[in-house]
Amino acid sequence: MRLLRLGPPGQEIPAVEDGGTVRDLRPLTADIDGAFLASGGMGRTRSALAAGSLPVLDGADALRRGAPVARPGAVIGVGQNYAAHAAESGAEPPSSPIIFFKHPGTVAGPDDDVVLPPGADTVDWEVELGVVIGRRAWRLPSVEAAREHVAGYTIVDDLSERTWQIKESGGQWSKGKCAPGFAPTGPYLVPAPDVDPTGLRLRSRVNGEPRQDSVTADMIFGVDHLVHHLSQYMALEPGDLICTGTPEGVALSGRFPYLAEGDVVELEIDGLGRQRHAFVAEG
Repeated sequence: MRLLRLGPPGQEIPAVEDGGTVRDLRPLTADIDGAFLASGGMGRTRSALAAGSLPVLDGADALRRGAPVARPGAVIGVGQNYAAHAAESGAEPPSSPIIFFKHPGTVAGPDDDVVLPPGADTVDWEVELGVVIGRRAWRLPSVEAAREHVAGYTIVDDLSERTWQIKESGGQWSKGKCAPGFAPTGPYLVPAPDVDPTGLRLRSRVNGEPRQDSVTADMIFGVDHLVHHLSQYMALEPGDLICTGTPEGVALSGRFPYLAEGDVVELEIDGLGRQRHAFVAEG
């Protein structure tokens, strides 16, 4: 099963796709959010599917796809988590996870247009495995305990304005990460038991041309390590979104031009679906 939210921004309908059929989740919840995940929403959804109690969502194919989790309280980024990407950025692989924050307002639908802010001339794409927290995680006792706190996985484009990130952020990165819509997310939230996060292929294309092509096995710090590590410094809450880093093949490498008005980015991760968003000028 794959959870998703369909409809206009702010009016999304919670839904689940199972066996190619999209079913309405409103008999169970008003939305797919932290409260739903914390209350055993994944398990209740499986039970409802098995019982045949969820109606088909008519016209689902014609509806906009929103981010699969509503209103994350925190969006946490992990920097330089693939050795080859660290190298193309001119840095040594980190010995400990590099953490930054994105504003929750960056989260948008996977196919929504992305508005280029005025003066944003070095906007870069970053395909990333997104981790959605399902249970509060604070000072977890072990790496092994981390997986119990993951609700599921999704795709995130951790868009970055490199000049703002590197030259104007005063040694941290968030100024370049936080423009509205700078985290297209989805289309699906796939439950953690259905995904092996250690061997997923992830790819990006710009205007149909290949850019990134790697596997999550190349991450320096895996999902369990990241969740455990973060929990030592902050309480991760249900619905929080962790962006686990991007592989090589971004514009920062100098091999490709930065994004401009009219460009189209496509991202794909095995088993998690695809997203496609165009870049438009403000106004």
